[in-house]
Amino acid sequence: MKIDRRNFLVASSSALVLGKKLSQATYEQASETAEPPKPPELERVEAREVSVYTTADKTNYRLSATDKLTFKPMGQPLETQICVFVDPSKRAQTMLGIGGALTDASAEVYAKLPAAKRREFMDAYFDADKGIGYNLGRTNIHSCDFSSVSYTYVTEGDKELKSFSVDHDKQFRIPFIKQALATAKGKFTLFGSPWSPPAFMKTNNDMLHGGKLKPEFAQSWANYYTKFIKAYEREGIPIWGISVQNEPMATQRWESCIYSAEDERDFLKNYLGPTMNRAGLSEKKIIAWDHNRDLIYQRVSTILADPKAAQYVWGIGFHWYEPWSGGEMMFDNVRLVRETYPNKPLIFTEGTVDT
Repeated sequence: MKIDRRNFLVASSSALVLGKKLSQATYEQASETAEPPKPPELERVEAREVSVYTTADKTNYRLSATDKLTFKPMGQPLETQICVFVDPSKRAQTMLGIGGALTDASAEVYAKLPAAKRREFMDAYFDADKGIGYNLGRTNIHSCDFSSVSYTYVTEGDKELKSFSVDHDKQFRIPFIKQALATAKGKFTLFGSPWSPPAFMKTNNDMLHGGKLKPEFAQSWANYYTKFIKAYEREGIPIWGISVQNEPMATQRWESCIYSAEDERDFLKNYLGPTMNRAGLSEKKIIAWDHNRDLIYQRVSTILADPKAAQYVWGIGFHWYEPWSGGEMMFDNVRLVRETYPNKPLIFTEGTVDT
């Protein structure tokens, strides 16, 4: 997979239209002797208020409130008109939040800024009044491709995790995240993702270049997640949840680890899920897949077909990198997952510039 992860910003122009919640239409059961039923009356949307937020290149608009509108009947639109069509009978999941990745790279660059620029940065990203108000974040469990060096939280070979420590992160990443939390006034949802187990736990004895988790280290690796969560929370950083593995089908030149659908299912049901429960972390959310939309349905159907695994899955994470192989964006695969498993939320967990 050839992806340029070192590009951080994508120029874009967009507008978000957020309407107030609509209650579901009610239907009346008609008796056999009644007149043919009329089409169900849908809740009227006329006069409902809409808040418009705009982000536009070469302007100061960054998720900025720009208008207040109301819905109204329009009739036949023209091809030259931009329209938003609302069907109040169709409901989907609510939005958890909008945000980005809080990695070693962003933390280290942030630390090099002058104090005034650091304040400007925090306000621009995490303050809901002065900036765009990020309220959702993802961070890496030890090193990833957005780290300046490869590292773990244990000494090499420590299966019992007796040396576990997040001291490495106290220099840059933990202070950075705490500043973000403070700027967001605590209204911030953060989850962690691992890119690779430590090298000694893997079949290739390397954090990079794929490889797989050795079976004899499955319990130790499951324990690692719980220690990460508890260590970060002792530092004052609440962890909402975790994903099982970043991009589990990608062999990369950076930190990576391969799990087949069956591997992820079995690790989740036999080790990670039960271990989270035993550690008193059953309320933490677990995200499965955390990779592209091309193989999402096969992965999800394999895991959720097993009730013992499915019970631990909060939702399904996905990335947007299908074009790396010359293909198209596979939005319909996400729709298929939603239609087949409507009780499992979908969450977009990563996207940077494709090359």
